[in-house]
Amino acid sequence: MAERTYTMIKPKSVANNNIGNIVARIQSGGYKILGMKMVQLSKQDAEKFYAIHAERPFYGELTDFMSSGPIVAMVLEKDNCVADYREFIGATNPAEAAEGTIRRDFGTDIQCNAVHASDSLDNAAIEIGFFFSNRELVG
Repeated sequence: MAERTYTMIKPKSVANNNIGNIVARIQSGGYKILGMKMVQLSKQDAEKFYAIHAERPFYGELTDFMSSGPIVAMVLEKDNCVADYREFIGATNPAEAAEGTIRRDFGTDIQCNAVHASDSLDNAAIEIGFFFSNRELVG
């Protein structure tokens, strides 16, 4: 059954001109892009988006990084999308990600791991709603 997930290309990958390469990889994996836009998160936006990590020691560094430059937000659709996409992009640490995955090929470290991916259907819905209104999505 078709599911939707949220992903974003992180600031370092945008700065390194990898948007087209990453989008092409996503599309070649059979994911349909229902919405896509480039935005700049404020520090406050990044803190709200990552509020689930507020008590973790890396929270400040994460929100600084995520507000350091533009990101590309996307909504994807495919059967079993959430779980399949997380496997498709590879492990959070690019050094541990499988060969040929987005994080292995475009990430540099755990924080600068190229892309974010929702970890559940519930979080996908929340994250999609954070960045997109219904009228901004096709399909």
